Order: sequence, then structure tokens, then C-alpha cells
Amino acid sequence: MQALVVYESLWGNTEAVARAISHRFSSTMAVELVVSDAAPPDFTDVDLLVVGGPTHAFSMTRATTRQDAVANQGAPRAPVRGIREWLADLDRPATPTRAATFDTRTDKPRLPGSAARAAAKRLSRLGFDLIGEPMSFRVSGYGGPLLDGELERAAAWATQLTTELPPH
Repeated sequence: MQALVVYESLWGNTEAVARAISHRFSSTMAVELVVSDAAPPDFTDVDLLVVGGPTHAFSMTRATTRQDAVANQGAPRAPVRGIREWLADLDRPATPTRAATFDTRTDKPRLPGSAARAAAKRLSRLGFDLIGEPMSFRVSGYGGPLLDGELERAAAWATQLTTELPPH
């Protein structure tokens, strides 16, 4: 089995979650960890796609919200392309492919909206078979760090996702 984990990260919190998920997957399958700046693959050998990014302005980031995070909120970096753009370039998979989504979001204030839910809708429209519920991992403030226990929750979520895959 092959998993592809694609993430977008500005402060490093979403990257840490993606790495925890990838690490858990690596005990049962081959895993490729990719940033959203990379071009989408053809999915010929991908059994599970996991996409994650931060929630900005109630959804997936945009170029303007990424620029604002760097200019006004202290983010050290911003990808050129976020998961919104990565998903926009994604084609319908030729074979059934399972997918799951996650996001990182500020714990306080608790705001509505979810990058994970928006990404899941896009993947569903493209014909991916969604497994698991879109998952949110909480960050202290805008820049982090992740709240205590969130990386363990990410690993547990990854384990749950693997139980929803057919045996090979």
C-alpha cells in the first residue's frame, strides 16, 4: 500500500501534524510526504491521499491570507501554492482512491469554518472516496505551538484511517 500526505504549513504546526501522520502510516505502508508547492501526481500507485493545511478566514488559505500571515501575524514563511491551489490542479483519479483531510486551527478564539471540510468537499467532487471525518488539530494562538497531545491525536487518527483501508 502507498500513502501520499500533502500539507501546507506557515508556522510549522501543520507540518508537524503531517509528519506524525506519515510516521504512523510508515509502520504499515509506504509513505510519501509532500508540500503543497509540488505538482499533484497521477495517483496510479496511491492507495490513500491525506491533505492538510491551516484554516484561514474560515477555509483553506488563499494567497492573500498567506501573505497577511507573514506580513502581519509573524508567520516565518508562506508556500507559493497552498492546498487550495494544489487541489485546484488535481485531476479525477483514474482508479478509486481513498482520501482524508485535516487542518490546524487556533484554539482561542474558536472560529467557524474548516480547511479540512473544504478540502474534503473538493476531493469528493473529484471522485475520491473519503474515509474518516475531516479532522482539526488545535494550535495555541495563530503561530502555535500545537496544544499538548495534538501530535498523539494525529497519530491515533492515522491509525484509525488505516483500519478503514481494505487489506492488501
